[in-house]
Amino acid sequence: MHPHHAAETDDAGWDELERLAADDRCRAVGEIGLDYFRNLSPPDVQRDAFARQLALAAGLDRPVLVHDRDAHDEVTASLEAWIGPARRPVKGVLHAFSGDAAMAERLTARGFLVSFALPVTFRSAAGPRAAAPTIGDGTFLVETDAPYLGPDRDRRNEPTTVLRVVAELAQLRGQEAEAVAAGVRQAYDRLIGA
Repeated sequence: MHPHHAAETDDAGWDELERLAADDRCRAVGEIGLDYFRNLSPPDVQRDAFARQLALAAGLDRPVLVHDRDAHDEVTASLEAWIGPARRPVKGVLHAFSGDAAMAERLTARGFLVSFALPVTFRSAAGPRAAAPTIGDGTFLVETDAPYLGPDRDRRNEPTTVLRVVAELAQLRGQEAEAVAAGVRQAYDRLIGA
């Protein structure tokens, strides 16, 4: 349940979500989290939905896919307090990571991956740009979040956008693009094989 829609969910919706998450084909619970930028659902409702879905993921031994916008401290605290699936090497992914280096280091040390999207190529994205060189190989993914987070209002965000993300990460990390891609593959294999 995306935080934007947390207030729209009734008991029947929660029952359906739990049924779907219990299906063996389900690999993760997400996109869950907190969004205090738009606040399309009240913050207290978002917090309750996030906690409920973290509990669901733990009960089903599933990693989580986390949305965090303008809620870095609270998301970090929630994830650190969450025990998470004990048998999984990857507890989850922070989607379209917008936090800072301290957040990335704390959560990757606890078994989470961060996922960088196109904003890491923007000079204004100080937090993700600072985080990129501080975390280890195999602790991050790349994504487009297409059609969102595009290069500008007039150009589409499409799968090839990840090539720009990898190139920027290579520059920020002082690595070749192939080394960044290998680390992303390692992280992906840990997540999917988890």
